[in-house]
Amino acid sequence: MRDRLATLIATGLGSGYSPWAPGTAGSAVGLLLYVPLARAPVAAQLAATLLVFVVGVWAATATARRTGRKDPGLVVVDEIAGMWVAVLLMPFTAGVAIAAFFAFRAMDVVKPYPARDLERLPEGWGIMADDVMAGVYANLLVRVVALVWPLW
Repeated sequence: MRDRLATLIATGLGSGYSPWAPGTAGSAVGLLLYVPLARAPVAAQLAATLLVFVVGVWAATATARRTGRKDPGLVVVDEIAGMWVAVLLMPFTAGVAIAAFFAFRAMDVVKPYPARDLERLPEGWGIMADDVMAGVYANLLVRVVALVWPLW
């Protein structure tokens, strides 16, 4: 039962099984899952994001161990957490959501320093931490874009 729960969480409710770009599918699921949280108080958003991170570390670790791979492609809970960080503490408008989605996907692929180095952390910590850092970079990038092109 725990393995099934870990897999369900790690795969972003199954989006990690997408045959095309599972990371992008997981990011889209993350954005959709954030919608009800967007109107919650900031403290609730932060707490929920931290909870997703902690539970994600557990689920990613369990799934990586089960599959025998360091960072299995089907694990996308890291994209969900990173996507949440990408939109955190900003007004949740269509412009922010779209900009954050594309900025996060770009930062997740490029993995600027120290994101790539964070992958070296053990098990689920490494799986999750690099995407959270990519989310931080995406959040900052969206804020810079919003200075030039109003997104909210």
